[in-house]
Amino acid sequence: MKTLRHLAALFAVMFIIPLGGTALHAQKFALIDMEYILKNMPAYERAGEQLNQISRKWQAEVEALTKEAQDLYKTYQSEAVFLSAEQKKAREEAIVAKEKEAADLKKKYFGPEGELFKKRESLMTPIQDEIYTIVKDICEAKGYSLILDRASDNGIIFASPKIDISAEVLAKMGLN
Repeated sequence: MKTLRHLAALFAVMFIIPLGGTALHAQKFALIDMEYILKNMPAYERAGEQLNQISRKWQAEVEALTKEAQDLYKTYQSEAVFLSAEQKKAREEAIVAKEKEAADLKKKYFGPEGELFKKRESLMTPIQDEIYTIVKDICEAKGYSLILDRASDNGIIFASPKIDISAEVLAKMGLN
C-alpha cells in the first residue's frame, strides 16, 4: 500500500507538476505605467486643475470661518473684564458655535465622504473607466493573462520594457 502511494506521488511530481509549470510559462503578462498614461492625458490634467481650484476655494471658506472664530475670541479676551456673566456666556457660546461651524464646513468639504471626494470621483471615474476599457481590449486582443500597474506596485523590482504597453494604451486613446 505504501509503495502504491509513493508511486502515485512520484507520478504527480514527474508528470503533473511539469504540465502545470508549462501552463504558467504559456501565460502572457504586460505592464502599464498609470502615472505615465495619466500625465499624458489632457482630461486628467484639466480634472486635477479643477479639483485644485475647488479645493482652494473651499479652503478659503473654512479659513474665513476659523478667522472669524479667532477674532471673536480675541475680542472676548480683551473685553472679558467688562462683561457680565450672562454676556460672557453668550460670547463663549458664539465662539464655540463659530468654531463648530468651521469644523462642520471642513468636514463637509474635505471629510472622507465630503464634497471634494465626491467631485474627485465624478471627474476621475470616467477617465479610469476609459483606461480600463482600453487595457481590457488590448488584453483580450493580445491574449494577456495579467496586466500590472508598474507605478503602483512596489513589488516589481525589474520588468522588461518590452512588456510595457502604456504607449499602446495612449495610442488607442488617440493621445500618442
